[in-house]
Amino acid sequence: MKKILKKIILKIVKLTASVFYNKRVIKGRHFAKNGEGWLWVMRSMWRQKILGFNRYIPWPVHHTIVISNPDHIHFDIDDLNNFQSPGCYFQNFDAHIYIGKGTYIGPNVGIITANHNILDLDTHTTGQDVILEEGCWIGMNSVILPGVVLKKGTIVGAGSVVTKSFSQENIVIAGSPAKIIKKNNE
Repeated sequence: MKKILKKIILKIVKLTASVFYNKRVIKGRHFAKNGEGWLWVMRSMWRQKILGFNRYIPWPVHHTIVISNPDHIHFDIDDLNNFQSPGCYFQNFDAHIYIGKGTYIGPNVGIITANHNILDLDTHTTGQDVILEEGCWIGMNSVILPGVVLKKGTIVGAGSVVTKSFSQENIVIAGSPAKIIKKNNE
């Protein structure tokens, strides 16, 4: 009886998900064979679409995430897990954030594309794209500032503030401001 009820609930979730979310996004690896993606959808439908947290975002996200402009964030559908970590902040009003395939973003990470104007704190500077190439890992409580480009395989240590781009691949950066602490061998 429990299995039958579970199948019925899953079928209902799948049907209603196509109404609430972009169909392109709910097809990634997390949705294969009744994967964890359907649990995200079930939780997110309640929190996003009924209670109204992040209602405007067309894919399932954790209710504590902030995304300024979902149209300006680009990611592979297999990496929808990056939007399930609590407390992340994606500030991208007039610039874009690109998240490469296989990148992992830890909880409470901030990725911002524009700072406040230091001469007038009520305004922002012109936005600059942030690009995280394939296979990056952004550790918990890190901040990525405007215009930063991280090459393939870059690991950002927890609590780091990344103020500039790094041109090398497969490196570990950490600190405030972040600097290279190790080069990973492939």
